[in-house]
Amino acid sequence: MDIIKRIVGIILVIVAVVVALHTIVEPLYHATSDAQPYAPLWNILDPIMAVAIVLTVIFAYIRKRDVDGSGGATITREFLGANIVFYGIIFVGIMFFWNWFNQLNPAYATVGTDVVSMTWIIIDAALPLLLGAMGISMLKSDA
Repeated sequence: MDIIKRIVGIILVIVAVVVALHTIVEPLYHATSDAQPYAPLWNILDPIMAVAIVLTVIFAYIRKRDVDGSGGATITREFLGANIVFYGIIFVGIMFFWNWFNQLNPAYATVGTDVVSMTWIIIDAALPLLLGAMGISMLKSDA
């Protein structure tokens, strides 16, 4: 299990870095239009992000369960970190899958494009933090 945790941890850190960098540099190379509001690289990154979210939910739950099961009534740094990552990834995951499925189904138009774009930037800013925190935690716990 330790080798799996290490591999998943590395994957999460890499995805976090790639998403963060692409979020920052996209405005420098992509000219936005109504026909193509987002850079085509997101079509590749979105499925990778979806897998990373699912992996993070699984491993964050395991971490949270282990911390919660260790007992004690005090709030420790590990308890706080485990809960922030777990509930944070649940929140961002819900937003991500709602927004992604909204994008995949053009007939679903209950919100405007401005809302969808704003939701993406929140996801693209928060997801690297959560993936990176979980990935680094997994790599540190392996040491």
